[in-house]
Amino acid sequence: MGSTLEGVLEGYLTALKYERRVSSHTLIAYRRDLQRWIAHCRRVGIDRWDGLDEGTIRQYVGERRREGISARTLQRELSALRSLFDYLLKHRLAEDNPARRVRPPKSLRSLPETLSVDEAGALLNEAPKSVFEIRDRAMWELFYSSGLRLGELVALDVTDLDLSEAMLRVRGGKGGKDRILPVGRLAREAIEAWLKGRASWVAMDENALFVNRRGKRMTGRGVQLRLSEWGRRLGFDRPLFPHLLRHSFASHLLEASGDLRAVQELLGHADIATTQIYTHLDFQHLAKVYDQAHPRAKRRK
Repeated sequence: MGSTLEGVLEGYLTALKYERRVSSHTLIAYRRDLQRWIAHCRRVGIDRWDGLDEGTIRQYVGERRREGISARTLQRELSALRSLFDYLLKHRLAEDNPARRVRPPKSLRSLPETLSVDEAGALLNEAPKSVFEIRDRAMWELFYSSGLRLGELVALDVTDLDLSEAMLRVRGGKGGKDRILPVGRLAREAIEAWLKGRASWVAMDENALFVNRRGKRMTGRGVQLRLSEWGRRLGFDRPLFPHLLRHSFASHLLEASGDLRAVQELLGHADIATTQIYTHLDFQHLAKVYDQAHPRAKRRK
């Protein structure tokens, strides 16, 4: 493991990949954020991570704020630095974690954007006109049925599905955790329709559930482009993106069930506080439930 800024960074990223089994998207994000810290160290004449102190970290945060960088981005960059210093402490390459004494700027937590139930129906009920639209519809149904992340969907193999039991296995989700998810009836029907067409397109050695026109596994970017195209064609007044369907799954399920813990498990959230952002239930619905259920609120007949 090298002692230079870059050498330590590569050792840390290797540990993330093989020990913590983080996704490729997470690795890219960590590399990008920590390379910004390296650039800052170079500007102020620091050539080792243990030369980075609390004052220098605060200087960086202040500069980024003046550049108009969002509080959320700075929270992420500080989190990456704290995690790196934990790694340095573990390997005795530092004696302190100065990033833990720097508080990130607070940001207003925005509610996730979701589709209405009618909008979700407009997307999912559109009749496919080709084998690849059958594939697309199966992907949209699976996003909405099971609340998958984009990376989880494109990583699915055919063997991860058990349609007879109406379930699928997500392998190596966020944090390297596997989970079992239910698959709804309409999603199963859409997948079965796609599997019939998939056989004539898939490459011989390809196990991916969803493949492109070359018979190879779909990429995340390919899925994003297809969903965006569907949104434009169907006349949606805003861009469609895969996480919108995951947000819609969580919001609609929580509104119908009120079971926050179950939604947390289905989404694969390690912390229930992450799931609580979906508790923006319609106030009129809550008021109606309250009026009907609370013994001191029930209206006289």
